[in-house]
Amino acid sequence: MTESSRESMEEEPNQDEITAPLISRDEGQTSSYSPKEEENSPVEQVALTVQTGDDPSLPVLTFRMWVLGTISCVLLSFLNQFFWYRTEPLSITAISAQIAVVPIGRFMAARITTRVFFKGTRWEFTLNPGPFNVKEHVLITIFANSGAGTVYAIHIVTVVKIFYKKHITFFVSLLVIITTQVLGFGWAGIFRRYLVEPAAMWWPANLVQVSLFRALHEIEERPKGGVTRIQFFLIAFICSFAYYVFPGYLFTMLTSLSWICWIFPSSVLAQQIGSGLYGLGLGAFGLDWSTISSYLGSPLASPWFATANVAAGFVFVMYVLTPICYWLNVYKAKTFPLFSEDLFTADGQEYNITEIIDSNFHLNITAYEEEGPLYISTFFAMTYGVGFAALTSTIVHVALFHGREIWEQSKSSFKEKKMDIHTRLMQRYNQVPQWWFVAILLTNIALTIFTCEYYNDQLQLPWWGVLLACAIAIFFTLPIGIITAITNQTPGLNIITEYIIGYIYPGYPVANMCFKVYGYISMTQAITFLQDFKLGHYMKIPPRTMFMAQVVGTLLAGLVYLSTAWWLMETIPGICTDTTSVWTCPMDTVFYDASVIWGLIGPRRIFGDLGTYAAVNWFFLAGAIAPVLVWLAAKAFPQQEWIRLINMPVLIGATGDMPPATAVNYTSWIILGFLSGFVAYRYRPDWWRRHNYVLSGALDAGLAFMGVLLYFAVGLEDISPNWWGNDLDGCPLAQCPTAIGVVVEGCPVYT
Repeated sequence: MTESSRESMEEEPNQDEITAPLISRDEGQTSSYSPKEEENSPVEQVALTVQTGDDPSLPVLTFRMWVLGTISCVLLSFLNQFFWYRTEPLSITAISAQIAVVPIGRFMAARITTRVFFKGTRWEFTLNPGPFNVKEHVLITIFANSGAGTVYAIHIVTVVKIFYKKHITFFVSLLVIITTQVLGFGWAGIFRRYLVEPAAMWWPANLVQVSLFRALHEIEERPKGGVTRIQFFLIAFICSFAYYVFPGYLFTMLTSLSWICWIFPSSVLAQQIGSGLYGLGLGAFGLDWSTISSYLGSPLASPWFATANVAAGFVFVMYVLTPICYWLNVYKAKTFPLFSEDLFTADGQEYNITEIIDSNFHLNITAYEEEGPLYISTFFAMTYGVGFAALTSTIVHVALFHGREIWEQSKSSFKEKKMDIHTRLMQRYNQVPQWWFVAILLTNIALTIFTCEYYNDQLQLPWWGVLLACAIAIFFTLPIGIITAITNQTPGLNIITEYIIGYIYPGYPVANMCFKVYGYISMTQAITFLQDFKLGHYMKIPPRTMFMAQVVGTLLAGLVYLSTAWWLMETIPGICTDTTSVWTCPMDTVFYDASVIWGLIGPRRIFGDLGTYAAVNWFFLAGAIAPVLVWLAAKAFPQQEWIRLINMPVLIGATGDMPPATAVNYTSWIILGFLSGFVAYRYRPDWWRRHNYVLSGALDAGLAFMGVLLYFAVGLEDISPNWWGNDLDGCPLAQCPTAIGVVVEGCPVYT
């Protein structure tokens, strides 16, 4: 960005829209666009990363795009589902395909014929319209994104077939998967004017891919004494690729270096405090990019204010709330491990779920009373409470801090509205009519109701459950979308959907799973689609072309995911049930447990008047009050801009991924996020602008390629070196209870 463009924007930013460090906007901008204007996005990270030009002559719907996009989608869908069932699931991101298709695309551009077929007719086309360009590359990546994210509805199929051993057909499974995925597409279409077009909705994660696209396609001169962005990417990629052989295979302890445990090998207390995987993780850190980015995403893509909010929430929950509750023995905390997602009996033993299920897959009340009430670790109970608080804080925060923007955006949709440079450039393309999305949405809801009613013996969910799930999804898509678009953190809805249907319709675990998928996953799918919309917005992809790629990619990915899962379930003996094999399905096991807890036993017997943890419901109220306090502080001290950067949904929901995320995932992520978002951004802005997002993409890509290589080279045969460096965490006593008289194998008994 030139100095003159900076000077033209040195005006005071609108305080109502502070969401990140901003470059002040031109308050007089209108919907007309003049190429002579020198302007940029009001969000500084976007202004430093995204180009403000466009070449509408570049071909987009090319033969190369369809071939490479389809192959990328199919391969990523197959590989991600294949790895998903394994004890150590491996996720292969779209960045792998984003890089791999570049040499192939350029080879096709150089070798495929340039002949024009049916020249002079309306059917005229060519297989090779010229050099491989960035816009077709973006569409290929959109296809790959469809295959890179897990199709959550597969959990239903796996749990019903493998765990409950009930009948469900391939066709019904396909209907559930497709309707879930496409339902999110409808929500995305409805809210795109709020979450894509406004400049303040900047979607930080997209800047990683934008930087990578620019590095792969732009020709730049090498600065004196430095490297170009593509050279930097290749160096970082090779280093990441070579290094991951250590934490991924040769020296897995690098995943979590819990040095306190090494000093006190016989102390339960020290290991509870120091374990990065099973304790508080005090002083623990990981030298493994998969540890750092696996749950919270890349810390290099997180704005510093969001990282600071996550850090504050993590410190409060992990180092204040959890120790107080544990050592005060709240909810018999010392009877169970400090950090665990397992289910227990009152005396600290593992709960036998199969004993309380009758032949009709309903709760056997007599057996449940004999087994006794179900207990969870106090940390697990607190994380459920934090989830309750995050939900209400999201609604209140968005209403207080973004209510005016939403109202103004709603009014402006019927008249001329202010647009930033990127929205203005996109006006030259034909937009996707709103009725396309509405038609897809209504058709899909009708198909979902038909599926659940006609196949009710397999799915259990009544028609009103579908409508209620849709109501929850449409209500929360906008507030959660705003939080994600600004902070790169997404509060989840899974707890509240399970909670609601568990109270209204207890005793039907499959219905509970279906309700969660339609109410929660359709919303997360909408967020994914909206993020792709914004990527296309930044890269100036024609909206109707984006629409086509997303629809085709979604349908194709759903079919491949289900086919792969069905094939594995039919051909691997003991899949998900044989704990001695590598096919233990950890995520599906958790999903099954949740269906038992929320669907079979029901929240009333856990968090209600019949349960142990009824007081946890007060977190709903605490979450609603917290944003009000911040809002009042911001009004009372308007000159203190940092107050407005306190984002309670992110702060409260920071530990929403725990478990299965652990303390070391957070400590390592926060440290790197501080170094990138604060130190480098403030003190080395030129380096940050050129290399920060490129480095994030290179680390992702190197990890993904080496992860796949290691799996096929040594993972299939389960070959691994046996030495102390492969003893993960090295804190065997961290999971021991400390209550008097509790006997657990491998743990000391307190008297």
